[in-house]
Amino acid sequence: MLVAALGVLSGLLLPALPAQASSSPTPSASSSAAAGDSSAIRATATCAQTDTTACVAGTLRDADTNPVRGATVTLAAGGTPVATKTSAEGTFSFTVTAAGRYTLSLDESTLPEGLTPGNGTERTITARLGALSPAGFALEGAQQGGETDPEATPQGDTSAFGRFWNQVSLGLLLGLLLALGAIGLSLVYGTTGLSNFAHAEQVTLGGFLGYVFAVQLGVPFVLAGVIVIVLCALTGTVQDRLIWQPLRRRGLGLTQLMVVTIGLQLALQYVYQFIFGGGVRPVSRTIQANTGPLNITPNAYIAMAISVVVLIGVGLLLQRTRIGRATRAVADNRPLAAASGIDVDRIIRLVWTIAAGLAGLAGLLYALVYGGIAWNTGAELLLLLFPAVTLGGFGTAFGALVGSLVIGLVTQLSSLVLTAQLRYASALLILIVVLIFRPQGILGRRSRVG
Repeated sequence: MLVAALGVLSGLLLPALPAQASSSPTPSASSSAAAGDSSAIRATATCAQTDTTACVAGTLRDADTNPVRGATVTLAAGGTPVATKTSAEGTFSFTVTAAGRYTLSLDESTLPEGLTPGNGTERTITARLGALSPAGFALEGAQQGGETDPEATPQGDTSAFGRFWNQVSLGLLLGLLLALGAIGLSLVYGTTGLSNFAHAEQVTLGGFLGYVFAVQLGVPFVLAGVIVIVLCALTGTVQDRLIWQPLRRRGLGLTQLMVVTIGLQLALQYVYQFIFGGGVRPVSRTIQANTGPLNITPNAYIAMAISVVVLIGVGLLLQRTRIGRATRAVADNRPLAAASGIDVDRIIRLVWTIAAGLAGLAGLLYALVYGGIAWNTGAELLLLLFPAVTLGGFGTAFGALVGSLVIGLVTQLSSLVLTAQLRYASALLILIVVLIFRPQGILGRRSRVG
């Protein structure tokens, strides 16, 4: 069933995507490659696409989302590459006059000390006349000394407090996005007792579906977002119908089911890599600078607002509706809930559906805020989701929210004293401490432990 499901997923997505590699150029690529020189490419400070030009643009940011200035980026189409340097905001752009495939490269030697490319230094970009082709590189590490552009902190403040406030803002943002995924993970555990290691891959799926619809197919972003949430929610329904419900009825133990989730996680990761490649896939066609009191991009403010509204909606659903009361009853005592007339299988399937939809929304917003999504994004986020759920209390939605906010803040603030590579270590340390001294978490109950 897993192989069949993955095969269907591949069949649905592959036709919508450009080929990852090909020995012969596509018709659109030949128009730019035929010239074999740089006459079709021009480095520009800003780029406004027209009917006769296309834009290739992006932003370089370190792991702390600070802009990376002065890095050399080149664009080529078989001839001499055209080079430009990233601005103070970390942006770069090229105007091209011929549609086709171009090779975008990052000169690693020009990166500030402490930064390394996370997914290679070369990208193949397909430019279309009249369109913006977003491009980017995933950078690991943080710039030594935490240097940022004077405009990158509120009121141009480069003091210790300015950097602290910047990390608090980023922590709140990350915490809200984590909460969307953590609540679904916690609800699944509460109703089934299963720790779903494949849950973070639903986050990755949401980001990639956003890339397919918003970038590849050109669907307006709001409509694309609705489609992504619906499709991700449907994958939750299909998962429970084809995988988890049959396994539950066969009486498999929780340990066996958990091993299945690990296998599903690994399978999905490599399916994503096969279909989308190892690069970062953006979901937005716009390049934005930080602004406002929190010193984050306009897209980040939108993502935070959407997260708050959705989280409030989930809270009201659980507290004020019959379905919510039934869900809490199943989570508290499944046999008693079944004896009282509640359709337990229906509630569990609804939980899987809601959890997958929330995870898909989290992935879409994460890709919107952090520049894109990669095949291994879910694996990285899983290192934060489980500590968040454990800290808040397994099986409690509100505990997942509290835990996510704490983990988001701790992860970002720890970069003030730790290198970017060790940021996740703080979350894992919290996980260990909580399991030792309070395994039920902040809002959890001892009856759920084990």
